[in-house]
Amino acid sequence: VPKLFTGVRRADGFVGSMGCSVLFLFVILFLNVMNTRLKNRLYRIVVDEINKNEKTPLDVRKRFYLDLFAKADTQKDMRMCPQEAIFLKDWETVVRKADAVKRKICCTEAGYTFLCEPLAVVSVWLGYAFSGIYGYFGIISIGEIVVFASSIKRVAQSIVQLGENLGFFKECGSVAVAFREFMELPRIRHEGTIPVEKRRDNKFSVEFDHVSFRYPGTKDYVIRDLNLSFVIGERLAVVGRNGSGKTTFIKLLCRLYDVTEGCIKVNGIDIRKYDFQEYCRLFGAVFQDFSIFDFPVGESLAASEQVDERRAKEALFRAGLAERMARLPEGLGTPVGKSFHQENGVNFSGGEKQKLAIARAIYRDAPFVIMDEPTAALDPEAEMEVYAGFDRMVGNKTAIYISHRLASCKFCEDILVFDKGCVVQHGTHEELVGQEGLYRRLWEAQAKYYGE
Repeated sequence: VPKLFTGVRRADGFVGSMGCSVLFLFVILFLNVMNTRLKNRLYRIVVDEINKNEKTPLDVRKRFYLDLFAKADTQKDMRMCPQEAIFLKDWETVVRKADAVKRKICCTEAGYTFLCEPLAVVSVWLGYAFSGIYGYFGIISIGEIVVFASSIKRVAQSIVQLGENLGFFKECGSVAVAFREFMELPRIRHEGTIPVEKRRDNKFSVEFDHVSFRYPGTKDYVIRDLNLSFVIGERLAVVGRNGSGKTTFIKLLCRLYDVTEGCIKVNGIDIRKYDFQEYCRLFGAVFQDFSIFDFPVGESLAASEQVDERRAKEALFRAGLAERMARLPEGLGTPVGKSFHQENGVNFSGGEKQKLAIARAIYRDAPFVIMDEPTAALDPEAEMEVYAGFDRMVGNKTAIYISHRLASCKFCEDILVFDKGCVVQHGTHEELVGQEGLYRRLWEAQAKYYGE
């Protein structure tokens, strides 16, 4: 190094001086810094372009079609409507526009690469020339030329790598800031700590105290100033027109949402004060939009790899699936569907999946069993089987039953009639049919078609 900066030989007008050495090193450093800045700029442009396009309607449509084409259930409707031609035409438009975005990104990458690569090559060759000139004039030896040239190359590569790492750290810093801001957001859901009271009789007093609720981002209330007290321990039906607030009422009880105004109390305590996970264990639910995942039957019921075989078989029997299970090749180990198991997976019908959802709620062995339209996918005979065996399915649990078919409410001791987010009637089937009101009008409208 001292030789490089204190060269004293002159030859053919070349001065081996400190100034010349510094100039060469500065040029090499400058070229590598520019190379690094261009690469970081390219990375930033590509990332911004990708992020921008992930939020556009075009990308939303692309994801919609990819999800649509991947589902076997949607193919029937597409072909029978028929809508294939419409979907494929729009899909081609989406693909063309997406390809245009990709071409734009590729052209940007090519342009920056055209600038970056020559800079990298020039900086390396300048290093070789720099060391060669010093060797030619005898400032450094032949052995030192090799060491010096390779050292310059490694230094140049290190500078580029350092710049790229600094750009990466900067990007990570922006992400870390966003993550920190997200983690510092206040909790919307209240986290309680009180344990839920354990009761052998599974009887819990429930009170809706001036409860109102509207979904986030909306102004209209789905539940309006609901005041309701009842002791659950038997069979409760919830009925009403579409959009009257029945399912929302259940979701609030299950704490899938927290109330907008007022509070819900169980055994006199605001449910938000209970430990959330422990409170959730009070409920086994079958919702309208239930999902049965592609796992073995036993794991689907238990939501765990640890399956109590006796409980699982009992739940399947009570849900009316005993005969179907007897025909499965691997019993509880039979996979549901063929997404992951093409050879031994079994496709269940819509009604069978609904019974599996009922069996899953029974297996949970929770004090509350909630069924939201549990017979929607069943044929009349299977529906009658569910009605007749409802007590067998639920056992000594509390049952909350949501249905549009009022004949299914006859076996319930208590019925809540919802309309526009409020309970407008409350009583047994016989009491409500015998009085003027919404329940009687709904019953008479259905009786005309079903001969009931």
